[in-house]
Amino acid sequence: MPQVSIIIPSRNERFFTRTIRDVLEKATGSIEVFPVCDGYEPNEYVDDPRVTYLYLPQKKEAQKRQAINLAVSHATSPFIMALDAHCMLGKGFDVILAQDHQEDWISIPRRHRLDAERWCIQPQSDDRPPIDYEYIMYPQKFDPPTLHGFKWDARTRERWDIPLDDTLTFQGSCWFMTKQHFLNNHFMQTQGYGGWGQEAEELSFTTWLRGGRVVTNKRTWYAHLHKGKTYGRMYFLDRQALRACYAFSYDFWIHNKLEGRQHNFRWLLEKFGPLPGWPAKEQWVL
Repeated sequence: MPQVSIIIPSRNERFFTRTIRDVLEKATGSIEVFPVCDGYEPNEYVDDPRVTYLYLPQKKEAQKRQAINLAVSHATSPFIMALDAHCMLGKGFDVILAQDHQEDWISIPRRHRLDAERWCIQPQSDDRPPIDYEYIMYPQKFDPPTLHGFKWDARTRERWDIPLDDTLTFQGSCWFMTKQHFLNNHFMQTQGYGGWGQEAEELSFTTWLRGGRVVTNKRTWYAHLHKGKTYGRMYFLDRQALRACYAFSYDFWIHNKLEGRQHNFRWLLEKFGPLPGWPAKEQWVL
């Protein structure tokens, strides 16, 4: 039986096939890979017995959550990992993540920046470190107030020598957990969230508030493409659906609507405080 099931959702992604091949090259344990095509068929397929393509019918709305749910229903491994379709990985990522992991954790590898054309870690022209931690920006800075994660460089520098460490949240482009943790928490809900957006918030907040742990594992890494103006989104996102997702998520977490929680949302913010750009906690507007 495979040890890790790796899920790669794609919605017309340019580097989809290259990402699949990288996963196969870099894994050192037993894996199965589920590339999930959201409403299209790719121009190129990877012929490997470890790879099983899955398909979703075409819809206007992006279906990342549905893609992950579909793949989890096929997964036969004790561990599952979701990965964006424009990522490169460190050698042995699968074994390293599995050997350090515990049942109610989510683990995130250290994140580098990907030079997709050369398929290598992008050299830095400044002193920015890789991304080990993210925090939630102060919601009142947005109109309407919403929850957005952002890289936390200062924490990365301060805690550089801690190989396995707590993180408040993460980007969402790569995560690793047991399949049972996924099922126990009914992750990737589409009700309220729709098909795309706030995946990392749902996963990290649920895990922390129900007594689990979200960690960055710096013993391994992945490199993620920042698309920017060079590549663009590569697919359509329904802005109205995205606004509804952000509104639902903000209301759900700020008003402590998670069933079975051991803590409230303010506890989580205080656990990682002080947070960059936030006022003193006595002045928080939540």
